[in-house]
Amino acid sequence: MSDIDATTFDSLRAAVRGRVVTPRDADYDETRSVYNAMIDRRPAAVARCTGVADVRATVAFAQDTGVDLAVRGGGHSGPGLCLIDGGLTLDLSPMRWVRVDPQAATAQVGGGSLQGDLDHETHAFGRGVPAGIVSTTGLGGLTLGGGHGYLTRTYGLTIDSLVAADVVLADGRLVTASEEDHPDLFWALRGGGGNFGVVTSFTYRLHPVHTVGVAVTLWPIERTGEVLRWYREFLPAAPEDLTGFFAILVVPPGPPFPEAVHGQKVCGVVWCCTGDPGAGRLEEVRSAVNDPAPPAFHFTSPMPYPALQTMFDQLLPKGLQWYWRGDFFDTISDDAVAVHERYGRGIPTDLSTMHLYPVDGAAHRVGPGDTAWAYRDAVWSGVIGGIDPDPANADLIRQWCVDYWTDLHPHSMGGSYVNFLGEAEGPQRVRSTYRGNYDRLAAVKHAYDPDNFFHGNQNIPSSAAAPPRPLS
Repeated sequence: MSDIDATTFDSLRAAVRGRVVTPRDADYDETRSVYNAMIDRRPAAVARCTGVADVRATVAFAQDTGVDLAVRGGGHSGPGLCLIDGGLTLDLSPMRWVRVDPQAATAQVGGGSLQGDLDHETHAFGRGVPAGIVSTTGLGGLTLGGGHGYLTRTYGLTIDSLVAADVVLADGRLVTASEEDHPDLFWALRGGGGNFGVVTSFTYRLHPVHTVGVAVTLWPIERTGEVLRWYREFLPAAPEDLTGFFAILVVPPGPPFPEAVHGQKVCGVVWCCTGDPGAGRLEEVRSAVNDPAPPAFHFTSPMPYPALQTMFDQLLPKGLQWYWRGDFFDTISDDAVAVHERYGRGIPTDLSTMHLYPVDGAAHRVGPGDTAWAYRDAVWSGVIGGIDPDPANADLIRQWCVDYWTDLHPHSMGGSYVNFLGEAEGPQRVRSTYRGNYDRLAAVKHAYDPDNFFHGNQNIPSSAAAPPRPLS
């Protein structure tokens, strides 16, 4: 769309209850900002939708005018896919609400809700959903990508707890996708990203979780090889109520870390036990962590599950420079260990890091074709994050991330968690993320969005070969 001026969005303003923010508004820069400060795109407008009627009106406006549309939930997209220069951002962030049904053990949440919103409401009932490790993450993007976190080994991926989704389609209709209604769309939403419509609400099945056992173990960076070779054997063999993600990091200043280790480059594991914290599981961990090498630090504490989910919030606030890339791994080979050792010693900034998240256990009990998430045989979902508050270091952290990923990728399974795909990695990387599910996703795209109206995402174009299908 060209020749956008101050009056272009007047008809949209008249059609929605939420604000339509444009560059002439004083809060435009704040409204267009996202979690990753490396992203500096300037949409022509941001429509802050307050409900389904606003979403439908915004979709209709974009269809009628031809303006490029992107959708924002929590704004955590690393590549900033929720913003298009000169386009229109459909902002779901005002739609933050959670409704728990304790009898049915389900929770319905608005499309703009954050992980912390869900955790807060469900915790009151001793329940939870597998979802991420930072409470400010948007549930929409997390879920549509698949979603993994501390509860994955016990209860599966986020999408394995998804019961239904309300979706505004490209033609403006609202449908509810579930196993019974629009099952192909429901299949595609579970890992296929934002390719198929605007999800205005999600309904999740809840699981028992309240107080969890938490431990953090750190070793000197020089011990990375020994620790990784131990971890790759220990964790997959551990009971499914125990998880632990491996990390390479610089120890931040502040509790629970003693001053003696502040600023040191280390490798470590953040542990979570969803079983009875008094049952001794963490005591077993305390004993086992001495096997690869004596830790420099080991901390253990029972913790309310929402407190664990917020543990990294202050360390990783909105407004940092981010550049990330990821891959799936079914093994951690000796050659991969050597790569981690080399780049761990060369961490460029205090916040830059690498994580390996376990995605085995309960997640392996779902077939590779049962949802769009194709890597049901992956054991770890890895991400490399170059992070720093200073824009002057953007090139430094980007290059470290790209070089690290380039050397590690040959030892991966070939594809990545779609939410860990970086900026402009290309269509082949998107295809590799979905393996044999890609063609089916393209066919669902053809059925629900044949003109690729929703393209502000890790895009799956409509399959030209797919036959037309009725939108029943």
